[in-house]
Amino acid sequence: MVIWREMVLLVIFLLFVVEQVCTTNEQEHAMDCPTSSCGKITNISRPFRLKRDPVHCGDSRYELDCENNVAVLNLYSGKYHVEAINYHNFTIRVVDPGVEEPSCSSLPRYFLSESNFTDAYHGAAMAPYRSTQNQFSDELGNYEKSLWKHIIYLNCSHPVSEKNKYVNTAPCVKWQSKGYMYAIGGDITAAELEVGCGVKLVSPTSWGGLDANESSYTDMNTALLYGFEMSWLHFACDYLCPNSTHGDCYFNSSIPKLKCSLCDDMLFGRLLVPCVLLDTIQGNLGFGANYYFDPVSFIIGRYILPFFLAVRFLFGVTLLIVLMVYKWRKRHLSIYENIENYLEHNNLMPIRYSYKEIKKMMKGFKEKLGEGGYGSVFKGKLSSGSCVAIKMLSKTKGRGHDFISEVATIGRIHHQNVVQLIGFCVEGSRHALVYEFMSNGSLDKIIFSKDKSIEFGYDKIYNIAIGVARGIAYLHHGCEMQILHFDIKPHNILLDDKFIPKVSDFGLAKLYPIDNSIVTMTTVGGTIGYMAPELFYKNIGRISYKSDVYSFGMLLMEMASRRKNLNSHVEHSSQIYFPSWIYDYIREEKDIEMEEMGNFTEEEKKIVKKMIIVAFWCIQMNPDDRPSMNKVVEMLEGDIEKLKIPPNFSLYPYEATEYSKQTIATEFTCSSSYSLDID
Repeated sequence: MVIWREMVLLVIFLLFVVEQVCTTNEQEHAMDCPTSSCGKITNISRPFRLKRDPVHCGDSRYELDCENNVAVLNLYSGKYHVEAINYHNFTIRVVDPGVEEPSCSSLPRYFLSESNFTDAYHGAAMAPYRSTQNQFSDELGNYEKSLWKHIIYLNCSHPVSEKNKYVNTAPCVKWQSKGYMYAIGGDITAAELEVGCGVKLVSPTSWGGLDANESSYTDMNTALLYGFEMSWLHFACDYLCPNSTHGDCYFNSSIPKLKCSLCDDMLFGRLLVPCVLLDTIQGNLGFGANYYFDPVSFIIGRYILPFFLAVRFLFGVTLLIVLMVYKWRKRHLSIYENIENYLEHNNLMPIRYSYKEIKKMMKGFKEKLGEGGYGSVFKGKLSSGSCVAIKMLSKTKGRGHDFISEVATIGRIHHQNVVQLIGFCVEGSRHALVYEFMSNGSLDKIIFSKDKSIEFGYDKIYNIAIGVARGIAYLHHGCEMQILHFDIKPHNILLDDKFIPKVSDFGLAKLYPIDNSIVTMTTVGGTIGYMAPELFYKNIGRISYKSDVYSFGMLLMEMASRRKNLNSHVEHSSQIYFPSWIYDYIREEKDIEMEEMGNFTEEEKKIVKKMIIVAFWCIQMNPDDRPSMNKVVEMLEGDIEKLKIPPNFSLYPYEATEYSKQTIATEFTCSSSYSLDID
């Protein structure tokens, strides 16, 4: 015990010394960096830097440009003018360059909302800014303060009823769009949005004078001119409080000071010892903060007290760990036993390989093809010389259900447009699936590619679309059991050496009898943007194979447009949501004008139009209004003259009346030779 204690003390001492040396080196580097300036933004210092500054000054994630003597911040492919950098409350204020003073007719150039920053809280080491800030108050304690309000521009088909909330922009802004244009100063949910109104543009502001119910458009223009603040407090926390979590590092605006605790650095944390709080007062160290704390309390709280508590409770913790490991092993052994029993009692066609054979195929995990939440995919080679793709499922992949689902689903079918499962491996926690190798990768790399050297005409895209439709139709109607995929998207469509598409990734797939009209699901899975609305809203309709039809429709729309359906970086704000924008073009029989189409032939334009019309039938809000996949194949292969765009298209959930259903059925039947045999 004495030797063990001495080793622990030695390790703690070395860690302390290394930490002090690293801190000293960082401080010396900071002292070598003079402050920079650009226009009205002076005293630019850590973490911010200008492009012309030495590479060791500041942080590359907080780099600013100086254009025409104006400090510019690059954010989400947009260039914003920097109005102020506040080193006391760790915020930076920027303005959209499209807003000009004193003209109230100017509009923001970029579409930006708080949703763009949602990923900043999860794995956000590379996310430099946040739209919220962790703060402290006596009434609320630690809380996340939103730094933004939104100004939302709406395009409405009729005058609105809520005059106090919807502000008419007509006196100031001259829109080219048809309809009535309004602006809202504040946030609004989709459910609160008046029927007939759609979001055209969103821009944030941090101006405190904006009132959701009493603001005029002049107030909104003032708010846009003020700009919006973003927090870089988390960078300060990582730099000044490297051992504190997000909740243990916050800004106390009443002092004002940044506070952080060292609980995470203690072996037993806050359950056993009070946290030692360190106050940082703005000064000149690093990017502008000095430590203020009692060195004796710091050493005792950070090193000595946790060590003695660790010794005191060592036996209890060891016993707890042993008990947890025992329970974990027992639970996982039962999981592996379930998988073994399933494989034993089901006569599956794929070959069962040992883990040793799998490693030999992959030559020691040398060539990785991709990685995702399921695990990793490697390229391998069979003894016959054929190449294969081997999916190694991660050990955290929920209880083996996804593995069983994929083997059970794809292991019993064979179709030209469904990826073939050659074999599998299951040895304890090691799960692997061996697929035929698809040399041209996934469809998203083709349709979203910006490489102009890649010649991939719409004739190929059209053939791929038909192949995908046939594959899904086979899953729905061509097997003994109805197979619902629930994750149709470009990433899950693979292409072989002849660009023949194959549906893949059956981890979320479910099997149902062919005559089963109702699907029961305890959990919802899929990919946002492709998931059918009935998976979220129960009042829209039942969950069925029509959910896959919706996903295919969203996929088909992206194949036709060669872009994401939702894209905030387009040149015109009206094109942000492609289906909403293109619907009016098709309905009014205008020529489709897309940058991606270039100088296309009339035949290619007909192909694009056909794909878009079929996609609109697939993404109808009501599942009963969508065709079956067999009907979709028939529509894609038929003449475009026999197709007509659906009479309605909605972005929001609604309950279709019997009258609207009858209208849709009648118009579809009368306008084409295809009957509404959508079931």
